[in-house]
Amino acid sequence: MGRPFVGLAGKILDRALSEAGIDRSEVYVTNVVKHFKWEPRGKRRIHKKPRYSEIHSCRPWLDAELKAVRPRVLVCLGASAAQALLGTDFRVSRDRGKVIESSLGPRVIATVHPSSILRAQDDDSRHAQFDAFVKDLRVVAGLVREDKSALRSHKAAQLNKSPKSSIQRSSTEQATSPQNSYRS
Repeated sequence: MGRPFVGLAGKILDRALSEAGIDRSEVYVTNVVKHFKWEPRGKRRIHKKPRYSEIHSCRPWLDAELKAVRPRVLVCLGASAAQALLGTDFRVSRDRGKVIESSLGPRVIATVHPSSILRAQDDDSRHAQFDAFVKDLRVVAGLVREDKSALRSHKAAQLNKSPKSSIQRSSTEQATSPQNSYRS
C-alpha cells in the first residue's frame, strides 16, 4: 500500500487544506480501498472506481484505522468513500459540506474527491470547483475549531472542579511547619 494523495490530486488537496486553514500534518489521510486500481490514459494512470467487493474486502482495515485514530471529524472525499461509509444511497452532489449523523464518528462530512477538480472542462470550472471544495473544508476547519474550544473548556472546568491537593498548604501552614521553624 502506498501513501494516499501524493499525485496531482494530492497537490490540490494540500492547497485546499491550506486555504481552508487546516494543517496537513494534523490530518490522517487514508483510502477506503487499500490498493491502486488504474487504467492507462496517455502518460497518466487514472484511478478506476472500486467494486463493492473490493470496498467490502478492505473494510476491516479501514475500521481498524478509524478505531485507532478516533477522528473528531471524518471527511469522505468523493462518492466512493462516502458511499462505502455512509451507504449507497448517499449522494455527494446532494449532501456535500453537510454534517451527517453517523456511528463512524462524532462528525462526518462528505465532499468531492480532489481528482474531480482535475477533470473539470475548463479553467473557470476548475476554479469554481476548487473554491467549492475549499468552502467544504472550511466547514471542517470550523468543526475542528469548535471541538478544540469545547475540549479546552471541558478541561478548564475539570481543573476548577478538582479538589486542592493535600500537598498544597496555605501560607500560614507553611510558616509554622517544622522545616520552616527550625533554626540552627
